[in-house]
Amino acid sequence: MPHYLPTDSLVSLRFTGIPNFARLPLARDLTGVDLVPGFIEPSYTAIERQVRPIFDAGVVPILLGGDHSVTLAHLRAARTHAPLAVVVSDSHTDAWDNFYGEKYTHGTWVRRAIEEGLLDSAHSILVNLRGSLYDAGDWDMLSDELGLAYIPAEECHDLGPEAVAQRVKERIGDRRAFFSFDIDSVDPAYAPGTGTFEAGGMTSVQALRLVRALAGIDFVGFDLVEVVPADDPSQVTANPAANIAWEMLSITALRAS
Repeated sequence: MPHYLPTDSLVSLRFTGIPNFARLPLARDLTGVDLVPGFIEPSYTAIERQVRPIFDAGVVPILLGGDHSVTLAHLRAARTHAPLAVVVSDSHTDAWDNFYGEKYTHGTWVRRAIEEGLLDSAHSILVNLRGSLYDAGDWDMLSDELGLAYIPAEECHDLGPEAVAQRVKERIGDRRAFFSFDIDSVDPAYAPGTGTFEAGGMTSVQALRLVRALAGIDFVGFDLVEVVPADDPSQVTANPAANIAWEMLSITALRAS
C-alpha cells in the first residue's frame, strides 16, 4: 500500500468505493503481546488478557503472527462470542490429540478449542488440506470423530475459490464466525517463509479471491499465522500475507457499510 496516501483514501479494489479506514474509524495497530518464550500456557494467558477486551468491546481484531497454536488463545479471548463457527485455511488439520506428546501445540489447537466449547464443530470447516499424513485416518477423524467439515486442496483447486467460499457460507449459516488463515495454505512458490510448507497450495491470487468471496459472513475476528520472516529475507511471503490481512479488513469494512 502506498504509505504516502492519507488513510481515509485507501479503498478496496475488489469492493469498489469502500474506503476501509473511513468505514472503520477505530482501526489501529495495538502492537504485540509480550509472550513468555518457551512456555506456551503463560503465553496463552498473556494473549487472552490483552486480546479479550478487544472482543468484549465489539471490535473486530485481525491478529497477526505466531505459529498456529496461538489461535486457541485468540478463541479463548473471544469467549464472549463462543462457540464460534471457525473457518480454517490450512495445509494441516491441527486436530491431533497430542503432538510430540504435548497437548498444546500448533498441531492440536482445533481439538482443544472443541473440548473447551470455543469452536462449534457442526458449523466449522477446514479448507485447503493437503500434504503427507501421519496416519491414514487424519482427515477422516475430522468428520467421523470431531464433526467438522473439510475440503482437501485438490477439490478446492477443482472448485475454484468462489465455489469453496459458497460451501463455507453454507456450513457457517447465520452463525458468528472466526477466520484463521495459515499462510502455509498458500503454495510455497508464493509463501516460502513458513515452518511447515506443503507443495500444491493456492496461488496468491486464489488466496485473495477466497478471502474476498467470504464477504457477508459475520466474522467477529481473524488471525493470520505461521509467517516466519527469518525464513524469507526476500519478503516474498510478507507480501501476500499483508494483502490477505488487507482483504480481511476490506470484508469487515464492507459489512459495516
